[in-house]
Amino acid sequence: MESVDSARAFVRDVKRVIIKVGTAVVTRVDGRLALGRLGALCEQILELNNQGYEVILVTSGAVGVGRQRLRYRRLINSSFADLQKPQLELDGKACAAVGQNGLMAVYDILFSQLDVTSAQLLVTDNDFRDPNFRRQLNDTVESLLSLKVVPIFNENDAVSTRKAPYEDSSGIFWDNDSLASLLALELKADLLVLLSDVDGLYSGPPSDPHSKLIHTYIKERHEGLITFGDKSRVGRGGMTAKVKAAVHAAHAGVPVIIASILKVLNGNNIGTLFHREANEWVPLTEVGAREMAVEARESSRRLQAMSSQERSKVLLNIADALEASEKLIIAENEADIAEAQLAGYEKSLVSRLALKSGKVSSLAKSIRILADMEEPTGQVLKRTELSQGFILEKMSSPLGVLLIIFESRPDALVQIASLAIRSGNGLLLKGGKEAKRSNAILHKVITSAIPENVGEGLIGLVASREDIPELLKLDDVIDLVIPRGGNKLVSKIKASTKIPVLGHSDGICHIYVDKSADMVKAKHIVLDSKTDYPAACNAMETLLVHTELVNTGGLNELIVELQIKGVTIYGGSRASSMLNLPEASSFHHEYSSLACTIEVVDDVYAAIDHIHQYGSGHTDCIITEDHDIAEMFLHQVDSAAVFHNASTRFCDGFRFGLGAEVGISTSRIHARGPVGVEGLLTTRWIARGSGQVVDGDHGVVYTHKSLTQD
Repeated sequence: MESVDSARAFVRDVKRVIIKVGTAVVTRVDGRLALGRLGALCEQILELNNQGYEVILVTSGAVGVGRQRLRYRRLINSSFADLQKPQLELDGKACAAVGQNGLMAVYDILFSQLDVTSAQLLVTDNDFRDPNFRRQLNDTVESLLSLKVVPIFNENDAVSTRKAPYEDSSGIFWDNDSLASLLALELKADLLVLLSDVDGLYSGPPSDPHSKLIHTYIKERHEGLITFGDKSRVGRGGMTAKVKAAVHAAHAGVPVIIASILKVLNGNNIGTLFHREANEWVPLTEVGAREMAVEARESSRRLQAMSSQERSKVLLNIADALEASEKLIIAENEADIAEAQLAGYEKSLVSRLALKSGKVSSLAKSIRILADMEEPTGQVLKRTELSQGFILEKMSSPLGVLLIIFESRPDALVQIASLAIRSGNGLLLKGGKEAKRSNAILHKVITSAIPENVGEGLIGLVASREDIPELLKLDDVIDLVIPRGGNKLVSKIKASTKIPVLGHSDGICHIYVDKSADMVKAKHIVLDSKTDYPAACNAMETLLVHTELVNTGGLNELIVELQIKGVTIYGGSRASSMLNLPEASSFHHEYSSLACTIEVVDDVYAAIDHIHQYGSGHTDCIITEDHDIAEMFLHQVDSAAVFHNASTRFCDGFRFGLGAEVGISTSRIHARGPVGVEGLLTTRWIARGSGQVVDGDHGVVYTHKSLTQD
């Protein structure tokens, strides 16, 4: 067997396969049977039989063959005068009756030459309304397959009582494509192959050189974006009918492949696959990373064209939708948690994954706060008179399209999406696989609340990790990448793209307890910083304590309080020897759990030096009652957030009054610290003149006068 594409690996387990051949495959352009193609098909079915597959054939072609034969009959039985008269269209049912006889005769001859026995089963739409018929159909097919007989199905058009239009609300099936789909479900097939005269489903007519073959169809991405060509030249279905049948069967659980050859059963990436789980594992590159990014940009521009009140209403609708779907969201999240625990993920990751009680309501509340914020975009930040009658404005503006890569926390998806909408940006989201169900339902709920005139493409959910390298190449359509994850993730992304990257690699947060600290305050702050949410990036990881607190017993009190809360304590070189603590493997370590490192330092200067050497520039805190020492620490510690007498857990977009955050940045360019709406904005210059020209700077008299804003 040739190498199997990962998306087609399921074919290894296929036993029962239904193969549907269309009229365009069975017949030639002139309507006669395509004996060469039929012979090759029968030989391939023989090979499949020999390999142990149970093969069921659904064939079209009877009407086409019968029409060709009856035209010939009419021709030889007509006088010259008759032929001069207008020719009426031949009765389709008569064509079917004549053609079915010839079609099955050819199958019988071809299969007999290969020592294969075939059987004819003609069915009508109404047959399937009878449960007894369905039971008998299953029994008959089981008997035939057990004897290695190939059942050949066709719609019995000759006696069908249904008239055109074939596809109506009452129909169980309306052509041989939908019949094949129905049989795939009824006969419990493992795979349905719709053979076509083209290689598969294309983004447009196959004859168009700009059309691309779609290897895997994803309804959410492709529906409405595919341009179908003409219907079948001889049948009544064509590719539109095949896609409808394929979507129906795949949704019900039977994978479908539209292709021109049966080598799809080798697992090769041939034709177009329809699979109900495709959205979870199909690489974005197959459906166009660029197309998704461009759609996000176009949708963001439509969002920007809306009024501030309209954008606020979108956020309010999202908040309502989240609360209305809370039970469904929690159910999907619990499924993710159960799977993560079964897979043996670390407790810290499972903790970040969980949407705890009240979390959905809290997220909805934060979105409503964002909706009530002052309009962030289009604000005039500065007005300058360049010359008389020539005014220049500096205005806040969306960045464009954001690519956010985050791990574990599904609540981050909601925060990021709401911030993107408030700031008028398009968004591409890639969450961790451990939260795939939670992310999928949250994305669905949010995008369903986005108005049609903006488009759901405003927020794209990237399905696979394999998509990321392709997205990182799109520096012409993606404006900013924000990774929310570990050091390895951030470093890898920075090394892999020309797109600006904003984020923090580690959250190694320190608390320094000075000798003048109020120990009651210190206990509360240290415990909250470590135990409120140990997996958060703003949780304390290292506790620095003034050496005098060792002698006064203050350090021991802190250790006891932490241990009571279940915190595992490691010591630096001094603390471990002084207090008999297990030594920490490294000061530059983010536990993200109920564990921390304690070290003893001589004074505030030593504490600052330690933070600069081992910290990550995220959030650091001093606990002291000495104002001068506090100010020294606040001004000299070079971190994104520096606190005095307050828990490090306050370093958060919501708690800072930003509504939410897309992440916390430790970079020194653009935004720093919690990145809310303002961090997702840039500026534009708007000039309003009255005919000014440069003319070598002789055509204008510059005033450069700063104007007060209205």
